[in-house]
Amino acid sequence: VQLVESGGGLVQPGGSLRLSCAASGFTFSSVGMSWYRQAPGKERELVAQINSAGGSTNYADSVKGRFTISRDNAKNTVYLQMNSLKPEDTAVYYCSTRFPWRDYWGQGTQVTVSS
Repeated sequence: VQLVESGGGLVQPGGSLRLSCAASGFTFSSVGMSWYRQAPGKERELVAQINSAGGSTNYADSVKGRFTISRDNAKNTVYLQMNSLKPEDTAVYYCSTRFPWRDYWGQGTQVTVSS
C-alpha cells in the first residue's frame, strides 16, 4: 500500500489549494479514504472522509463549507479542495485509509497559510 500526497504550499489567507493523494497497492475503489492534518504542537485531527463510491462525505466542523473531499476511482486518487483558507489551517496534511489489520498513511504535505 502506498499513499503519496501532493499539492501543498504557501498560500495567503483567503486563498485556495487542492491537495491530491495518489494511491497504489490495493483496490482503491473498494475502500473509504480520509484526510487528516497535524499542526505543530497539536494532535492529528480528522479533516474529511469519503466512502468508497464517493457518494458520502463527512467533514470536521472547522472546515465545513470551505473544504471539499472528492475521489476519482479511475485515477486511484483522492482530492481535498481547500477554499477560504485561514492561518489556523496551517498543518501537515495526510491522506489515510483503513483496513481491518491496520491504517495506512502517506508522508504528508505541508500547507502554510500566511500573509
